[in-house]
Amino acid sequence: MPRLYVGPGLGFLLERADVALPEGAARHVQVLRLQPGDPVCLFDGSGGEWAAEVTAMGRREVRVMVGVFSPADHRELNLDVTLALGMPTNERMDTVVEKTTELGVFAIQPLICERSVLRLDGERAIKKVAHWQGVAIAACEQSGRTRVPEVRPVMSLKAWLLQQAALKDSTAVVANARRGVLSLRGAEWVGDWLQGQGPQDAAQGASTLKEAWTFLSGPEGGLSETEEDLARQHGWTPVSLGARVLRADTAPLTVMSIMATRQRPTQG
Repeated sequence: MPRLYVGPGLGFLLERADVALPEGAARHVQVLRLQPGDPVCLFDGSGGEWAAEVTAMGRREVRVMVGVFSPADHRELNLDVTLALGMPTNERMDTVVEKTTELGVFAIQPLICERSVLRLDGERAIKKVAHWQGVAIAACEQSGRTRVPEVRPVMSLKAWLLQQAALKDSTAVVANARRGVLSLRGAEWVGDWLQGQGPQDAAQGASTLKEAWTFLSGPEGGLSETEEDLARQHGWTPVSLGARVLRADTAPLTVMSIMATRQRPTQG
């Protein structure tokens, strides 16, 4: 059954409602050459999905009858994983966004680092982020996810670390996030680190918060010693993925694969 993203906050997904699809979703239906009576699945990225049926096909408008809502919670991870990474070049960033979305990433923060080959700013950066957000949406449609990860605006690594430090003092979720910087310098094996990072002590008042993790990964050539030292000074734990040097697009996928295995599969 085709899955269609209809955009956030539209408020028209009510059972038994006959509605016109937004332009992007309507175009998707037209490309697939669906006909009245064909089933589709709709989601708005905020969680859950609706069964629906095509009721009318036109050149400019496609209408559907909205059916039963399903939470489909079992397809989302029970923890929030943010990947902050020095953007790899060419099409590799597209691959990272696509694959980490399939694996359940919560958010992606593109960074410009000292050794970054890809450097974006201004209108070019805005367009790239919009493109990557589209890649994430397509990956959600394909993989069955009901929540769309946010691809955040491009920032310099230093500015982002300072921003995170400021947020940590004012935001409970950020304050309770576990933060690891991928490193080959005196780092703890990520498996051992994760094993020692159990749920927060209920006495600290954090037991009701969803687990949150952030991993910082470098671009081609890795983070410079100065950048890594800055992260460590701001409370980031150096963690290792092993003795081999992984590419800038391989390391985030490895981290996300490891985090995805922390949740036992369940049936919807």
